[in-house]
Amino acid sequence: MEVIRVRLTIDERDLIINHTFADDDLIDRLKDAKVIDDCITVTYTLAELDELAGFIAAEANHAENKKLEKKLDSLYDKITDLEDKYL
Repeated sequence: MEVIRVRLTIDERDLIINHTFADDDLIDRLKDAKVIDDCITVTYTLAELDELAGFIAAEANHAENKKLEKKLDSLYDKITDLEDKYL
């Protein structure tokens, strides 16, 4: 099973933690990651990354705040672009 390293900004991490209903296992890794230069690096399998992207997309689709929707859409694009490299 291939593990994918995902580099996220603190703002991107906080978007996922505060605005999605991602599973605890996915969220806990974000919370436990060490912050270096205002970024974190976490590892997920391709299936987990796809699951995370689904949670982000769901929130973006239901966001009433357009600014939040735009941020979530951008994060979704980042995650799916990374996924595409491994497909």
